[in-house]
Amino acid sequence: MAHYEVVISKTAQKQLDKLPDAVADVLLEAIKKLSNNPRPAGHIKLKGRQGHRIRNGDYRIIYDNFDKILLVDVIAVGHRKDIYN
Repeated sequence: MAHYEVVISKTAQKQLDKLPDAVADVLLEAIKKLSNNPRPAGHIKLKGRQGHRIRNGDYRIIYDNFDKILLVDVIAVGHRKDIYN
């Protein structure tokens, strides 16, 4: 299977920078795994909003994937109570 390029948007990077290091490290590991499988077990296509979502504890990673150009674009990262606003 081909590897996808993972791009983190400026907004998502700022959100990651605000998180505690222990949480951010775990989320970055999950983001890196998207390069091998952009649709991991438990991913959900969002309704009413563009993209997909994966869970990691109480945190969510929202991303969009482009199969034709093998790209995963991370749109937002944050706590589940804040991410969907």
